[in-house]
Amino acid sequence: MSPFALVIDVKSITLFIFGGLASLEKESKTPADTFWVAIAGPLVSLLLFGIFVGIGFGTAASGPLAAIISVLASVNLALFAFNLIPGLPLDGGNILKAIVWKITGNPYKGVAFASRVGQIFGIVAIGFGLLPLVLFGSFGNFWNLLIGFFLLRNAGNAAQFARVQEQLTGLTAADVVTPDSPIVSDKITLREFALERILSGQNWQRFLVTDDNGLLVGAISVDDMRFINTALWLETQVKEVMRPIEQSSTIQSDQPLLEVVQLLEGRALSALPVIRDNGVLVGILEKASIINLLQKRVQPNPA
Repeated sequence: MSPFALVIDVKSITLFIFGGLASLEKESKTPADTFWVAIAGPLVSLLLFGIFVGIGFGTAASGPLAAIISVLASVNLALFAFNLIPGLPLDGGNILKAIVWKITGNPYKGVAFASRVGQIFGIVAIGFGLLPLVLFGSFGNFWNLLIGFFLLRNAGNAAQFARVQEQLTGLTAADVVTPDSPIVSDKITLREFALERILSGQNWQRFLVTDDNGLLVGAISVDDMRFINTALWLETQVKEVMRPIEQSSTIQSDQPLLEVVQLLEGRALSALPVIRDNGVLVGILEKASIINLLQKRVQPNPA
């Protein structure tokens, strides 16, 4: 399978002086997919190097044109070599990740190993960058320091992200639904809503509304109450004031939690209603609940 046959959305490209780092919308599903996506960048650099070398020899260019062609060939060769360093977040690190993933069957072990290798290369680069300062008292090697800090920081970020993924694997939206979620019936009056939910000490500002069958039919916020005269609260039902909720603004209870996290981050949301396949409301899922879950899972167990 070639990298061009893979259906992986590239969310953004972070440009770096030594190449580009792709931020993928979703991870590759197999080690082979990871390998082909990773090897594509270095192969392009190698291809461009070959093209510029061929142009240089084939046209017998001289003077400034020959110098430009030589620089372009050298840059692409340097990019090819640099990106093949076997440590995350570089392409070589992703190739190493794919190999370890294939051997162990665990993608997170691949990320962890490739991240550690990336951090080692980063520390070595920083060491070489500081060597002139330590030995001769002269300025350190700026490029080595830059590369070292780049590798050290981004390899650590990759390892941390992999740990988060591993902790969330196997969990669904239903596992993180907030207990005692803010849910009200569409049949109660605004007066009942105010007394039982708003004035009862609950800190929610927005409540999900269900019908007699438990189906999600809308939402009502505390601010919505301001537009209704208090004299009408006794005879006005919640369903007359509630606002509709689009289907795209809900998530299924069996939806993988990793997908939920991507959805929350992609839409910059802090919470989403969780429903079953039949439309019955389960509750609300908050980003804060996911964070709390992760904190509990990474805390060491007391002796």
